[in-house]
Amino acid sequence: MLAFGGSQRLGLILVVAIIVADQLSKHWIYQALVVEGPRAILVTPFFNLVTVWNYGVSFGMFNSGSSAASWIFILLALAISTVLAVWLVRTDRHLVAAALGLILGGAIGNVIDRVRYGAVFDFLDFHVAGWHWPAFNVADAAICVGVAVLFIDSLFGEGKEGKKAT
Repeated sequence: MLAFGGSQRLGLILVVAIIVADQLSKHWIYQALVVEGPRAILVTPFFNLVTVWNYGVSFGMFNSGSSAASWIFILLALAISTVLAVWLVRTDRHLVAAALGLILGGAIGNVIDRVRYGAVFDFLDFHVAGWHWPAFNVADAAICVGVAVLFIDSLFGEGKEGKKAT
């Protein structure tokens, strides 16, 4: 039987929190933009709420729109998530566990969309001087922050897993 320490608990709490925040925000925006209202809401001069269905991977790459591709992306995300979950169970470092929790929660949130809709629902649209960042969602933001934290930790962190400072 697995015994979860503080690091694993932190990671699992973040997984659940990101999934809930992601799915609630998508439901709310979907209701506002697709079911009840316009296709876009201008919030500020640099930020809109929009409706974008991402059939590809990050930033719409490999967007074939086919249902087979959607299932391939689901299986790939689940395989990567399994590896990250094993890493989460094995880590004793809070920062790494938090980063993995963010990534896992985001990946699972987007997998839920692919299963429900065949695509990921993106709605956050930032832009400046006619340049638009690709639309994204809470899950995407969590994945990016988690990856950034892992990257920074790999450069400046304690080093090898389980290594204790003397």
